[in-house]
Amino acid sequence: MRLPARPTIYEINTAVWLSELSRQLGLRVDLSGVPAGEWDRLGALRVDAVWLMGVWQRSPAGLQIALRDTELVSTFHSVLADLQEDDVIGSAYCISGYELEPRFGPPEALAAARAALSERGLGLILDYVPNHVAPDHPWTREHADYFLLGTEAELEARPQAFLRTPAGVLANGKDPYFAPWHDVVQLNAFSPSLRRAAIDTLIAIGDRCDGVRCDMAMLLTNEVFARTWGQRAGNPPAEDYWPAVTAAVRAAHPDFVFIAEAYWDMEWTLQQQGFDYCYDKRLYDRLVSESAQSVRGHLQAAEDYQERLLRFIENHDEPRAADTFAPDRERAAAVVMSTLEGARMYHDGQLQGFHTRIPVQLVRGPEQPVDEDMRAFYGRLLSAVADSDLRRGEWQLCECTGWPEDQTAEQLVAWCWRANGQRHLVVVNLDSGDAQARVRLPWNDLAGRSWRLTDALGGAIFERDGGELQDQGLYVGMAPWQSYFLALAE
Repeated sequence: MRLPARPTIYEINTAVWLSELSRQLGLRVDLSGVPAGEWDRLGALRVDAVWLMGVWQRSPAGLQIALRDTELVSTFHSVLADLQEDDVIGSAYCISGYELEPRFGPPEALAAARAALSERGLGLILDYVPNHVAPDHPWTREHADYFLLGTEAELEARPQAFLRTPAGVLANGKDPYFAPWHDVVQLNAFSPSLRRAAIDTLIAIGDRCDGVRCDMAMLLTNEVFARTWGQRAGNPPAEDYWPAVTAAVRAAHPDFVFIAEAYWDMEWTLQQQGFDYCYDKRLYDRLVSESAQSVRGHLQAAEDYQERLLRFIENHDEPRAADTFAPDRERAAAVVMSTLEGARMYHDGQLQGFHTRIPVQLVRGPEQPVDEDMRAFYGRLLSAVADSDLRRGEWQLCECTGWPEDQTAEQLVAWCWRANGQRHLVVVNLDSGDAQARVRLPWNDLAGRSWRLTDALGGAIFERDGGELQDQGLYVGMAPWQSYFLALAE
């Protein structure tokens, strides 16, 4: 199915989700046996797609490497005080094959899950890991030309950077800033044969889902790959990796969606190379530790850039939002990320206020209490986004002005959109102090009428004169971290 513009995506850790369903039902549940009521629950979230994170075959070799990593195992014990041997199933990103992990059901179970989602109007997003594969992936037996090769001397001198496989000594996967990942082997982004294999793999994945989230997508660009590997990779080809790959896959699947996990200010580059959406890590960092002015500056970038960003305040790689933000600040950050141009993503457990991040190698997490207030808040927020017709609206940033003796307007961010006769305004105080301002609205047809402003989050209703709104702007006085999600109606 074709995802709508500005989609809302819900990430689920597949292993943990199925484990929890199995515990609740007292029987083993795989993707073919998920109860209809659970699919209905996902449909009721008012999202557009579900990302089933980690469905592909996990590597037995990678599992053994993980179990020998004392630091990693210590992390597992910190998450699960009652950790059992079968709780560790290997990394979701150490993939030995792009077929359904057997513990999640027979091959046809993935098609059953996709059909169940489609019946409820939801698309399916899956993973693709372009940079590396597991040491026991079939390619390591058959296609040395897909990899970066090492030597016996390098393996002996740097055993954490190289690995012996049937194809020979191969470099472990890495990025340019950190030590190698010792459970995976590095694919050669400059290899023509690897690029053809990647296209074939993605076309096959495209038969089973509506889009992919591409892990660490920027690592495959000519610029980054050359910087990471230097002469070992050889000279960059004339064409970059992603334009060739995305174009070929879309020739087979025209509506297929590419989402890039992207860092290091590579978002624009990846958008130009074929990605529909790129992670907006910059917005996340600014919401965590910077000011309203910083957020506002970020939102002044060009519209075509903003429309292809994926906003979030939590995913499986980041700490839980509830563990990062105080509750009021999390609500403010969630309103910001939910009401911008582009796409938005929520992580299973975020809506419930869970605090413990679960490593991608574990099949279950600890029992965590549900924050009912936070769950109710997110329910209102997601419903407001869905009901506001945001995905089709004309979005505009609004100016917040103060007074010479009161500059607390600098603490506020505001924007509005208009679609199909609906008008909405969002104002958020991104500071721990009270603030007041006039919010300037871009509409020149407000005068001569009275307007009712209804807050979808708190339920408050305000009556305002259209002439004042048009000439002076909307006056707001806001408590710390307060948000308004206002629908305007005559």
